[in-house]
This record gives sequence, structure tokens and C-alpha cells, in this order.
Amino acid sequence: MKFPLHSIALALGLSLASLAHAAPAQPAQQYFPLTSFRVGPYAAGGSGFFGGFIDYMRLINERDGGVNGVKLTWTECETEWNVERGIECYERMKGGHQGAPASVFNPYSVGILYALLERATTDKIPLITINHGRTDTTDGRVFPYIFPLQLNPYSEVSAIVNYIGQQTGGLDKLKGKKITVVYHGSPYGRKPSRSSTCWRKNTVSRPNTSKYRTPATSSRHSGWPSAATSRTG
Repeated sequence: MKFPLHSIALALGLSLASLAHAAPAQPAQQYFPLTSFRVGPYAAGGSGFFGGFIDYMRLINERDGGVNGVKLTWTECETEWNVERGIECYERMKGGHQGAPASVFNPYSVGILYALLERATTDKIPLITINHGRTDTTDGRVFPYIFPLQLNPYSEVSAIVNYIGQQTGGLDKLKGKKITVVYHGSPYGRKPSRSSTCWRKNTVSRPNTSKYRTPATSSRHSGWPSAATSRTG
């Protein structure tokens, strides 16, 4: 799993902007509570993302002296990508650190995000979702404290289908064809598979899905045999 530097920079930039007008005077430090997952089944992704986020904040502090003289600070709370631990970490860190308020939370977990939606809205603390989360949170009029960055599950699948349509000469060429989505067997992975209903109504008459489970319990490639079989169906 790779996390481009621009994704980390975009998340940090939005985090800083979210409090730009929150108070008449800036604190001496800007606090970022990190609900990280460096252990557990998704440790490879979590350690890379949150490690990169911390490295970027260190760069800003050491190279630029912070942002407009305000140093960036952070603490980590290990969630293991577990919802209950994620809620516990949120409640522990939402009050701020050393006098600086919590600027934003980025759970990087669909389960934890769903659990925090109402809490963060009530507390008026922004939540960042990068390439995941609830599609309807894209409407900021309804979800003013949720900030989905780059993609949501439906727009991601839409981009893929449109690209396939371009390669085959147009979306009308997809009628009657079968497209298989190999998805992860988790709340995050199941979201795109639900868009198959839209395909059936608009372009693809025979959508197909194939699931593979968490890397901790099965091979990453376990979903591919059924996907390959469906090509001949």
C-alpha cells in the first residue's frame, strides 16, 4: 500500500486550514492527534502512512520553524484498526494537548470513521477521510465536519468503469459485458461492490464481485480464481 506525499501534504494542509478562523489568536502549537495502527493486520499500511505524516510535520518544524511560527505537535494512540480502540483514542485525545486543541482526526479506518461521525460533529472537530468513508459525506451541507479527500468508493469505481468504457470505444460498448470487482472483505472493501446496482441500470448488465479476506487470515490472491472463472461464465 503506497501513500503519495501529496496525499499527506493535502491532509495536513486541510487540517491547518480547518482552524484558520476558529479563534482570534493562534496557539503556540498546532496539535494533531494520530489514531494510528502500527500493529495488527494492517500494520504495513498504517506504519507507512502515519510514519510519513509524522516525518512531514517534522520537516515543517525543522525546515520552516512550523507554520507562521506555530510548531506542529502530535501524539499517537494505537488502535490496531479496531473500532473500540479507535473510539477510546478519540475520547482520550479530543481535549487537546498541552493547551492546544485537537485540530483534526484522520482515523484512516471505515469502521472507526462511522463510529466517530456523530461524536465529531457534536464536538465540532473535523474528520478527514482519504479515499474511503461514506460517499454521502461528500455533501458538506449535510456533513460540515467531514472532509473526504481525493476519492470516495463510488467515484473510484465510476472512474474505473469510465476508463474501461473509453478503452472499448464508449460506455455503450459495455452493455452485456461482465466486469468483476475483486474487493476486500471489510467495510472499506464492500463499499465499491454496492455500486454494481448502478452498473446494471446504466451500462453493464452483468456485474460480478469476488471477495478476498484480510491479509492476516488469507492469501491476497484468494479472490482471483473466482474472478478468473467468471470471465468464462
